[in-house]
Amino acid sequence: MHDLVIKGAVLVDGMGNPATDGEVAVSGGKIAAVGENVGEGRETLHAEGLTLAPGIIDLHTHFDAQLTWDPYATPSNRLGVTTVVIGNCGFTIAPCKPQDRDRILKNLTHVEGMSLEAMVEGIDWDFETFPDYMNSLERRGMVPNVAAFCGHSSVRTWVLGEEASDRAATAEEVAEMKNIVLEALEHGACGFATSTLEQHNGHAGIPMPSRLADEHEMMELTGALGEAGKGAFMLTKGMKTTVPWLEEVSARNGRPVSIAAMFVDPGDPERVFREIGEIEGARDRGRELWSQVGCFPLGMEFTLEHPYPLEALINWRPAIEAEGSEDYKRVLADESFRQALKDEMHTTGVPNRFSSNNWDHMRIMSVGKTAHQDLVGKIVGHLARDAGQDPWDWFLDFGLADDLKAEFDCKLFNVDEDRVVDLLRHPAAAVTLSDAGAHLSFLCDAGFGLHLMGHWARDRGDMSLEEAVEKLTSRAAGIYRIKDRGRLQKGAWADLMLFDPKTVGRGDKYKVQDLPAGAVRVDTPAKGLHGVWVNGVRTVGANGDNLPDCGKPGQLLRDFADPA
Repeated sequence: MHDLVIKGAVLVDGMGNPATDGEVAVSGGKIAAVGENVGEGRETLHAEGLTLAPGIIDLHTHFDAQLTWDPYATPSNRLGVTTVVIGNCGFTIAPCKPQDRDRILKNLTHVEGMSLEAMVEGIDWDFETFPDYMNSLERRGMVPNVAAFCGHSSVRTWVLGEEASDRAATAEEVAEMKNIVLEALEHGACGFATSTLEQHNGHAGIPMPSRLADEHEMMELTGALGEAGKGAFMLTKGMKTTVPWLEEVSARNGRPVSIAAMFVDPGDPERVFREIGEIEGARDRGRELWSQVGCFPLGMEFTLEHPYPLEALINWRPAIEAEGSEDYKRVLADESFRQALKDEMHTTGVPNRFSSNNWDHMRIMSVGKTAHQDLVGKIVGHLARDAGQDPWDWFLDFGLADDLKAEFDCKLFNVDEDRVVDLLRHPAAAVTLSDAGAHLSFLCDAGFGLHLMGHWARDRGDMSLEEAVEKLTSRAAGIYRIKDRGRLQKGAWADLMLFDPKTVGRGDKYKVQDLPAGAVRVDTPAKGLHGVWVNGVRTVGANGDNLPDCGKPGQLLRDFADPA
C-alpha cells in the first residue's frame, strides 16, 4: 500500500521523453512506481487528464534572508517550484559577524532591492558562520528544498570587515577566505558564488565586496572547489570578466561554471551570441560551462527615488552618492550630469546596461500628482519625441516635476523574443534568472517555469512541452549535481507539479503588503496549476494556494558530489 497514488495523468518525465498516460505511486517521500496499474494508495488522486511533471528547480534565487521567516519561499512554491538555490551572485547573510550585520543588510537593500525594515524585523540572527546558518535553516524547516551557495561578498566581509569594499586582500586574508569556502563546502554548500558586475553596488554606491577581488583571490577561492572535488562556480559577469577566463577556471578545477546573466541586450544584441559561441567552444574542449538565461523580458518597476536600472551607468554615480540627500534633485537637474549620461549612451561594449533602446520600452505606471494623471500608460520615448526633447531631459524633468513619485515600468533586456528563443534552445542554457526573493518592490519573475511551458512551448511553439520541462527539471538538477530530483523515475524524490498545459502560465502582477514591518512586494498568481508536492507532501492545493497545514517537507540539500 503506497502513501499516494496519482492516476489518470499525462506523465512528462523531465528527461525529455515523449509524454505518456500513466500513474505514479509515492511511498516514504519517493517515487515508488511509474507506469500503469502501480497499485493502491492510502490516498488516491484522480488527475483526470492533467499533466504530472517533476517540480521546477530554480537555480537563481535570493531567498537567503526571507527563508529565516518564511518557510514557503513565497511565492515560488505556489508557482510550481520545489527546489530553490540561494546565495547567487555571492550576496548572502552568512558568514556574518554581529558587528557586520548592519553593513550586510544595507548592502542587500541596495544591490538586491530588499526592504531593510523587513530584514531587520524578520531575521533571527541565531547564526554567524556558514555552518551555523545551514543548521539554522534546517532547524527552522522549509517547504521547498533548498541548496545554498557560499557567497563571496559575505566571506570577504567576514575577513576584511570595513575594508571589504576598499582594497585587495593580502595573501594571508585570501588563505583565510579559502578556508571558509572549504568549510562551507564540507558543510553542504552547493558551490561558491560571486559577482564582478559593475551594476552591483552596495550601500551609498560602494562596490559590493566581491568586485574588489584580484586575480589571485579569485583563483584561490574557486580553487577550493577543485580541492574539494565538488560544487559549482556561479558568477554574475561584468565587463572585464571573459568567457576564456571562466574556461580557465573550469579547466583548473574540473567543476561546472554557471554564468549569469545572459540576456539579449538591445544595446548590443549580438554580444550574448558571441559569448555563447565562446561557451560552445569551451564545452567542445571538455569544459562544463553553462549560461544562465531568462525566458522573460527583464522588466523592472522603479521610481527616481531608487532607480535601480540606471545604476549600471558609470555616469549615474553622482546621483547614487547623493541619493537620499537634499543634493539629489540638484544632481538630477544638473546639465553636465545629464550630458555625461547622454554621452555614455553612445558608448559600445558595455553589457547589460540601460541604453537608448530602452526609452521606447519604458511606460509610466503611476504618478504622484493628479495634474500628471493623463500621462499614465504612456511611453517615455514617445513623449520625449513629441516634445522635441532628448529622452534624458524629458524623463528627468518629468520625474522632478512629479517629486520623484512617478513609477515607471521598463523592459530592459530580452525584448526581442525571436532572438531570445535562440538562447533558450541552446544546449548550454540553464533557464532560470527569476531573482526570486530580491527586487521585491518592482519585480516578480518567480513564475518563469510556468511561463516557459505556457508562452514558449504552448503559445509560440518554440519547443515541445517535454523539452520545456526537461530544461526546468533534470537539466537544472544535473548542473548542480542535485541528486534524485527533477525526474519522474522510480527512486527519485517525489517533487511534483500537476497542471493543465492548455492554461498553464503566470497571471498579472499585483502588490501585496505581507513582508515583516509591512513592507510591500510584487506578487503573481499561477494559472493552470492544480497541485504541488515536495518529497511526497502536498504543499499547494487545487486552487493554487499554499496549504497552511502541509508542515515543512522540504530538505536542506547538502550532497552535491559528482555521480558515481
